[in-house]
Amino acid sequence: MLSKKVTCNEHGQDSSYFLGWQEYEKNPYHEIKNPKGIIQMGLAENQLSFELIEEWLDQNPEPASFKRNGDYIFRELALFQDYHGIPAFKNIMQAMIQFMEEIRGNRVSFDSNNLVLTAGSTSANETLMFCLADPGDAFLIPTPYYPGFDRDLKWRTGVEIVPIQCNSSNGFKITQSALEDAYSQATKLNLRVKGVLITNPSNPLGTTTTHQELNLLLNFIASMNIHLISDEIYSGTVFSSPDFVSIMEVLTERNDLMDYKEVRNRVHVVYSLSKDLGFPGFRVGVIYSNNEMVVSAATKMSSFCLVSSQTQYLVSEMLSDKKFTSKYMSENRKRLKQRQDMLIQGLCNSGISCLESNAGLFCWVDMRHLLSANTFEAELELWKTFVFKVGLNISPASSCHCSEPGWFRLCFANISERTLDIAMKRIKSFVASTSSTTAAPTGNDKYRHNSSKINNTRKLFTKWVFRLSFNNRENDR
Repeated sequence: MLSKKVTCNEHGQDSSYFLGWQEYEKNPYHEIKNPKGIIQMGLAENQLSFELIEEWLDQNPEPASFKRNGDYIFRELALFQDYHGIPAFKNIMQAMIQFMEEIRGNRVSFDSNNLVLTAGSTSANETLMFCLADPGDAFLIPTPYYPGFDRDLKWRTGVEIVPIQCNSSNGFKITQSALEDAYSQATKLNLRVKGVLITNPSNPLGTTTTHQELNLLLNFIASMNIHLISDEIYSGTVFSSPDFVSIMEVLTERNDLMDYKEVRNRVHVVYSLSKDLGFPGFRVGVIYSNNEMVVSAATKMSSFCLVSSQTQYLVSEMLSDKKFTSKYMSENRKRLKQRQDMLIQGLCNSGISCLESNAGLFCWVDMRHLLSANTFEAELELWKTFVFKVGLNISPASSCHCSEPGWFRLCFANISERTLDIAMKRIKSFVASTSSTTAAPTGNDKYRHNSSKINNTRKLFTKWVFRLSFNNRENDR
């Protein structure tokens, strides 16, 4: 008596990424109430600069109290709004544009007419799937990728994900051969590829996509006549070189592309205030596209994912204060760098290394030497040990569809320094007690591995990814 959507397991909730959260919620760490509980290191939240925002709220009490120039505007905010947004925010839409431009070093300009408000980047990405693809079409995504994409992009849209297999031999960078292999794999599966989606900076790698990779992607989508979505939700978290380069910046340089105008209409950007300002609960996201039809359709669809009037008013006032946003972004980057250094040093003391990174709220941590075997089964066993015995919720490579077992994403911006210090002590104690632990790879050995074993594992993992992706579709047949 229920729909196929309800009865089929397409949400991705059985991923270790979500299961770790469930275990944390059953036994959350608290310094006093539950000191032996699970520490949440699987949550990419930015809580490092909240007092700066609270200071702004103290100095600017009207937006939070629904006032303007001393008068209540509650009734204005409480009444119906259409999907074009309330006038107060429409008039200040340029503030959002200017904030995005500031993050990109003012090297690229945006047109507010090409911007669509959504309730966070989750809604933005799903809306673009509805705009660009039909059920059964596919998007290519470089691995490792954010586990939530299996939910955000696929669950309600019926769109499939085909992984672009990247590996540690070159720091998980996107290559021409990886793009071609993914496209070929989709073709073999009788999937029509509608585009490529990247996160820049990367979640979970914490690295910015290079200029060379962005040019490679533009060449690829131009030659294949497909779309490119750049999810730039972490663009303001870049705290060390190289600087962040937006796909829109590279696109303005590439007027040499054949059918440049057509390619320009197939490049779309997703952004949100969830990571840079630490506002995930406010649900403020945007789609930026030069394609008029996409903007028109996405605007209509946004009626299903509107940003509340109260939030629009508060955010518009805050982003209009350029002195505040400049101070906040500068200070927040410093704090992110300091916290990353603390995590890296703590892991180093335990003989554990990380992928070199310059952005994000997390590190991509190499624990391959802690595996009992070079398999994803061994990785899950190690993950269970971390959750249930060490008391840390971390995200394993398999949840991010990485082709190599033994990598883990550890978040550092959602917990206090004291809690992070306790987490590092727990890891050090665990490593010291593990008899099978070997010395951590260093220098040029950082990415060395048994290539034959890795290749075999990668093949098996690729089959597993597609089996997960198509289980429900096969059941429908």
